[in-house]
Amino acid sequence: MSDGELIGSYIVPVHPHTVLAPEQNEGWGRLRDAYDLAAQRIKDSGADLLIIYSTTWPSIIGHQIISDPNPEWVMVDHDFHDLGSIPYSFNVDEKFAHEWNKANEKRGLKSRTISYHGFPIDVGSVVALKLLNPDNTIPAVIVSSNVYANRSETTVLAKACMDVVKATGRKAVAVTAMSLSNRMFTTHIEPKDDRIHSLKDDEWNRKILEFLGEGRLEDVGQLSRTIHQQIRVNKVVAFKPMWWLSGMNQNRNDLTGEVLAYEAIHGAGGAVVHLDPTPSGTGDKEYDEDDVEYFAGERNVLDGEAAQADFEKDNSEPHAGTTQNSGPALWDPTENKGSVNTDAAPKPVGAYPHARRVGDLLYLSGVGPRQPGTNSIPGGPIHDGNGTPLNYDIKAQTHAVIQNITRILEEAGGSIDDVLDVTSFLVDMDRDFQGYNEVWAETLGHVGPTRTTLAIRALPTPIAVEMKVIAKAPAMD
Repeated sequence: MSDGELIGSYIVPVHPHTVLAPEQNEGWGRLRDAYDLAAQRIKDSGADLLIIYSTTWPSIIGHQIISDPNPEWVMVDHDFHDLGSIPYSFNVDEKFAHEWNKANEKRGLKSRTISYHGFPIDVGSVVALKLLNPDNTIPAVIVSSNVYANRSETTVLAKACMDVVKATGRKAVAVTAMSLSNRMFTTHIEPKDDRIHSLKDDEWNRKILEFLGEGRLEDVGQLSRTIHQQIRVNKVVAFKPMWWLSGMNQNRNDLTGEVLAYEAIHGAGGAVVHLDPTPSGTGDKEYDEDDVEYFAGERNVLDGEAAQADFEKDNSEPHAGTTQNSGPALWDPTENKGSVNTDAAPKPVGAYPHARRVGDLLYLSGVGPRQPGTNSIPGGPIHDGNGTPLNYDIKAQTHAVIQNITRILEEAGGSIDDVLDVTSFLVDMDRDFQGYNEVWAETLGHVGPTRTTLAIRALPTPIAVEMKVIAKAPAMD
């Protein structure tokens, strides 16, 4: 038997609201209706295998595949346990799981199967299988999302899976359980108040869905390079399922796509999308990655490669006033009258707040591109720990600066549209002004603040750009 094929692909949201509480919010109800429509389409297609790739099952040691033929347990979501529990009993294709594991190893991947009674299936996989396969008649296989895997490794994972689909003659449906934007509200909200957390997230979600609706799946994989610089998501994890799905579809850009629903789930963007392999006539694919067949173990998942990895390691989770191995100490922002601070912005390198409100104005401390929590620098640092210059992307750094400014202003109750005046500092004016200026035109240029750009010798951390901002303060209640 050698005529297996992928007969459809779906993107579905991961949160339990569509299973446990669709009646509490009109948007959740529309997502549930879209899930039900997708389930009927899968049933009508004659599919005999569901392949689930879920971002809510992260793995560290290679890729892991459920091989228990009948995993049974009760799933309780860590964040939304108040919604209730989801008992499950799934029909897993044990043989396919083992064959995929072997195919992974043949292509150089680290892989293993899992068959333990009570092993907790992740929420995304549980929600997807409960709603897409409600009568449990179609066997399934579930694979983890390795948090360190880059695009090459993820592509090889898809190719190994398709090796088995073709060899076993299966009529398979690929499902990625994921959020689009994953910025969620950090406090309880009433169901009626649910919405996409930020305008920027909503804009990018809709751009992704526009491409998917046109069947341009590979373009979404390429677009991820830009999106992860501008949207507050984990840049590696968030688009891994898109890379995998594109690999399952031979990196095609001419599928027939249909967005069945797009709604907010506790601030995050959730969508149900159907991608049919029927050519849409959109045009040839534009796959410009290395078309790897075997994984050789080189991930390079961090910007700036080894130097960036060292910088992140040396600057991860610092304590206030602690000296770092690379760069200055990082501090908890100071709390004073009128100060505005947020965990969504990087920690200061001294004793000062992220911003301070004085009357009708907000004064922001100098804002760089470092990412909150990890201190990673989008586009890479300008030099390594020994001061050796490195190649870096000024556009990525500038985008990250503006995103950090946005986060601080949103914490104050405002938005990027409130910016009045900006003083920018560039470490290398000759090299970087053009790229910085292009990003400005795409972003703050539409807001129209006044601007002064200065060349300086250095900044405290290995970054190329920093901005000092004055903005309108939102009206006090």
